[in-house]
Amino acid sequence: MIQATNVTYRIGKKALFEDVNIKFIEGNCYGLIGANGAGKSTFLKILSGELDTTSGDISITPGQRLSFLKQDHFQYDECVVLDTVIMGNERLYQIMKEKDALYAKEDFTEEDGIKASELEGEFATLNGWEAESDAETLLNGLGIETELHYKKMHELRGSEKVKVLLAQALFGNPDILLLDEPTNHLDLDAIAWLEEFLINFDNTVIVVSHDRYFLNKVCTQIADIDYAKIQLYAGNYDFWYESSQLLVKQMKEANKKKEEKIKELQEFISRFSANASKSKQATSRKKALEKIELDEIKPSSRKYPYIDFRPNREIGNEVLTVEGISKTVDGVKVLDNISFVVGHEDKIAFVGANEIAKTTLFQILSGEMEPDEGNYKWGITTSQSYFPKDNTKDFDCDDTIVDWLTQYSEIKEAAYVRGFLGRMLFAGDDGVKKVKVLSGGEKVRVMLSKLMISGANCLILDEPTNHLDMESITALNNGLMKFKGVVLFSSHDHQFVQTTANRIMEIVNGQLIDKVTTYDEYLENDELARKRQAIEAFDPED
Repeated sequence: MIQATNVTYRIGKKALFEDVNIKFIEGNCYGLIGANGAGKSTFLKILSGELDTTSGDISITPGQRLSFLKQDHFQYDECVVLDTVIMGNERLYQIMKEKDALYAKEDFTEEDGIKASELEGEFATLNGWEAESDAETLLNGLGIETELHYKKMHELRGSEKVKVLLAQALFGNPDILLLDEPTNHLDLDAIAWLEEFLINFDNTVIVVSHDRYFLNKVCTQIADIDYAKIQLYAGNYDFWYESSQLLVKQMKEANKKKEEKIKELQEFISRFSANASKSKQATSRKKALEKIELDEIKPSSRKYPYIDFRPNREIGNEVLTVEGISKTVDGVKVLDNISFVVGHEDKIAFVGANEIAKTTLFQILSGEMEPDEGNYKWGITTSQSYFPKDNTKDFDCDDTIVDWLTQYSEIKEAAYVRGFLGRMLFAGDDGVKKVKVLSGGEKVRVMLSKLMISGANCLILDEPTNHLDMESITALNNGLMKFKGVVLFSSHDHQFVQTTANRIMEIVNGQLIDKVTTYDEYLENDELARKRQAIEAFDPED
């Protein structure tokens, strides 16, 4: 169990948390939610001990071990992957190092023997003999192949490092597990594996995530941060949403009844306060009126952008034809004779573990890269707008937000351009901020403003939900569902894919699996699973 008692945390004069009292108990997975800036990550750091409270206390059941998912991808660069995972249990790893040092001594003494015996006993208690196999199981589950287990961390790609650090946090059955955005940069297979792991995990989990499907799958309770307080709700994310909306509705209905009663009492008092025979009744009603208090209904601190993609022209029947496209990247053939035709009602999700293949295809179709072989043709009625996964070069300039967006708008009037920024929650002086100083989430919202202002009827979106808060993801999800055009996109957000796509494509070993279906149906289809496995097992050199 981990508990916060009267916790206050201030940044300058601003109280991020004020007198928070909350208890997280064994056997539950808590989803910690709140608007951007509400303090979700900060609260996890307070629970972990990385940050000290301004006042109040954090207490943990004596003898329990806490594990916290670290986001520093470079901290372990010189460490072996398997060792990095085992470091998740600091005491076990320390014992392993002490044992190695003792047994390496040339002048091994009786005292060393006693010490070694003590270490061996503690090592066995901590399941040290199973440490390597347990670490390998976690790595394999998350998609880190066995040949990578004995490489140094700096030899891994960024997405692979993320999985190793997650395995480190999960290692050794911690009593309390704190996870800050654990699904970031994970492929959908790894997310599915993590969901099952947490569903079967018996101890305490507190997780911050913007993935609504993930929260619905794993959470038994929701801890909602709003106005420097944390309110617990039983159930998953959808249950929290329904409960919180119902609570506000009930309070509004109760206030309406109170307001009607107040009006009735006020009218009686006004009519009969001067009437001697009714004066006692009027006085009684005055006292009753004074006792009626309306419930204070604070609007949530959450803010939802307004995302509405409106094509400037209707799309025709001929949208996109791709014929025999191949592309090799860094010596690996990521696209191998890819062909498909896109219809005018298609919203296609590109899924699967091969991030490079998806990004490469999007870059080719948006004109940013040439294929090695093959060709593609957009229909004459189409116009395209591209959302890249990496927007670094797009914002490498000294433009203000307004100036940057104006260059992509046919209408150059500042008020028109600011209107699109306002939809994405950029107000007032925000427009004169330099784009290069924006946060990751702000840059994504500016890029979405660019897509809206373009009026394109074909959108190519490479991981658009990265860096967005839950409210912005919901707004983007709704915007794409309403969009009367074609969408080609990738995302790690299960619910986003399920509710947006009507066609699924997966690139496995450079080859394409294409199915007109929902994402859930695609995952459940055994025939496709066997086809995917056959492609993965295929070795062209055999």
